[in-house]
Amino acid sequence: MTGWQEKSTGGITYLERPGTGEPLVLLHGIGSEAASFAPLLEWIDPARRVIAWNAPGYGGSAPLAMDWPLASDYAAAFAGFCDALDIGRMLLVGHSLGTLMGASFAARHRGRVSRLVLASPALGHGVPRGGGLSSAAQARIDDLERLGAARFAELRAARLIHAPEANPALVAQVQAAMSKVSLPGYGQAARMLASGRLLDDAERLLVPTDVIVGAEDVITPPESARRAFAALGRKAKGQMTEVPGAGHALYLQAPAAFAAALAAQTMTAD
Repeated sequence: MTGWQEKSTGGITYLERPGTGEPLVLLHGIGSEAASFAPLLEWIDPARRVIAWNAPGYGGSAPLAMDWPLASDYAAAFAGFCDALDIGRMLLVGHSLGTLMGASFAARHRGRVSRLVLASPALGHGVPRGGGLSSAAQARIDDLERLGAARFAELRAARLIHAPEANPALVAQVQAAMSKVSLPGYGQAARMLASGRLLDDAERLLVPTDVIVGAEDVITPPESARRAFAALGRKAKGQMTEVPGAGHALYLQAPAAFAAALAAQTMTAD
């Protein structure tokens, strides 16, 4: 992980590449970790400070206190993390489940986000906290408990890559990150996803917000991304980008296109 420094603060572990100016902060998805962004680094301006956190319950970060957290609970934890690092304003990028965290944070702390990027956005299922999980959400937790992380990742990783049979190295990268998930953190994240309401937070956003999605994404398909973009109010609506030939693990499968979209948005934000 050339360029990354492994650090921790307040029970949260994270990776940081030192740099100058407003930081780029990255929030990973439900089956991933901070280190999954490492291949993206070479495509980002080497002078820019980049930070990727391990969400509560991931990669050495302490899990949240509640069994069924909401996106706002992760956003509160992220606010504390940013306070500890003395981050004033940032370009904030959430991927998949990270979009729920990022949108919740930006809706509540608009002065701290110069621009928000929702990559492969997960809309959430809108289940009330404590309600019944969907069969798909419950299966995530049950499969991890029953199979163990390694087998769990082996069975799921290929769906995140477009044309996985032609991209075994990318599947291996996704599988390596997913094989590190554990309970209770993954279970908390699955419940948060079940309760997530990204469209509600999207309507409340007042910071410039862009949406990026892989054209071949079967996890959070382009139609879902277009719904998220349509929900943005006039003051928040930025750019909508569909990246051809890329699946859900967008920043791994198309890092150059992903970074180019970020660079265009960064120039607008700076």
